[in-house]
Amino acid sequence: MNIDELKKKIIETIDKNKDILFKVGREIYKNPEFGYKEFNTTKIVRDFFKDNLQIETEDKIAYTGCRARVNENKNGPKIAILGELDGICCSEHKDANSIGATHTCGHNAQITGMLGAAIGLIKSNALEFLDGKIDFIATPAEEFIELEYRSSLKEQGEIKYFGGKQELISRGAFDDVDMAAMFHLLNLEDGKRVLTGPVSNGFIGKEVQFIGKEAHAGSAPYEGINALTAAMLAINNVNALRETFREQDKVRFHPIITKGGDIVNVVPAHVKMESYVRARTIEAMISANKKINTALIAGAHAIGGNIEIKEIPGYLPIQRHDSFEDVLHKNLNFLGIKDEEIIKGGDFTGSFDFGDLSQIMPTIHPMFGGITGALHSRNYHIESEEDVYLLPAKALALTIVDLLIDNAKKANEILAKFKPGLTKEEYLEFLNSNDRVIKG
Repeated sequence: MNIDELKKKIIETIDKNKDILFKVGREIYKNPEFGYKEFNTTKIVRDFFKDNLQIETEDKIAYTGCRARVNENKNGPKIAILGELDGICCSEHKDANSIGATHTCGHNAQITGMLGAAIGLIKSNALEFLDGKIDFIATPAEEFIELEYRSSLKEQGEIKYFGGKQELISRGAFDDVDMAAMFHLLNLEDGKRVLTGPVSNGFIGKEVQFIGKEAHAGSAPYEGINALTAAMLAINNVNALRETFREQDKVRFHPIITKGGDIVNVVPAHVKMESYVRARTIEAMISANKKINTALIAGAHAIGGNIEIKEIPGYLPIQRHDSFEDVLHKNLNFLGIKDEEIIKGGDFTGSFDFGDLSQIMPTIHPMFGGITGALHSRNYHIESEEDVYLLPAKALALTIVDLLIDNAKKANEILAKFKPGLTKEEYLEFLNSNDRVIKG
């Protein structure tokens, strides 16, 4: 069987199983769960592998999540296909559940695409022609939310890091993985169907407490120290810094006040703020973070107050790996997607925890269309199940074939030229350096 025949057989296999793939995609969509709470979604994935592919999975790989391994008897490199389990909060969406959870993030499609790729590669018997290993990893907690809950898990020793891929890397889940692939969804207009080679910002998380002194706000405000004023000054200080940030670094700071005081006739003595410091490179993240900390501390000191800044390791910028992208592009063309339907390169100032992996190993992270409305919004809608469930499954499966066929020649070529942005040890050292409390 030549490679084109093998690819066609994989495509046919995925198409023959589209009904069970649509079913699982819809089931996950209707039952969203927040990060590190994806117990039911993990079970759905685990049962899918067992019932449809007769494969047992490793469970609770990062508190939740699971992993299926295939072709373990081969000697070539290992490639992981990932899908994310968690939902996001968007209570305004028509399909939000009672606590506002939704899959307006598109993660249900990621999981379905991962399962579709598994079906295509396994049921077509393509694995016998591939000289390498493949893992299918359902990962938890990509959305950086519910920080108080994750703090409690950390205090209990259940997790070390708030992001699922951070946790998996620290646990050694990717120690035997050489390359990784996954996808997101995106509203692509003007006849475009896929965006390849995106880059993104990374971020450092912040929980800030401004500490003042209470007093009667009407009769003796001069006896108090207004922590809310300190917070407002701190925000204005950061705003005054904005012209010092280089345009190419794409620095972002977007705070919210989560506690502004207790009652209106008492000078606020305790104010809480949350935010991220985002930037395009690790160096820019560190530089901007240092400046912003100085600005926040100055706001507290200006009125005689104190401050506590809890820094939380966030995500790293996504790196683009062009040689890996070229293999994906070739297979998009094989699937009938024309070059004019593909956007090469995307610039995102948001953040993805897949960026952490992209610093350590070659990765791809395309964005597929098939939806309308913005992600995480009330207008999000799956327009084409073929495009969000089946097309990504086919593209990833065919890319795996090109990488691992012929003694994994292409994968080995990419790996030979790859230079990591960070080793695993350097990566964990960076995370830990941003896991701290600053008091002033």
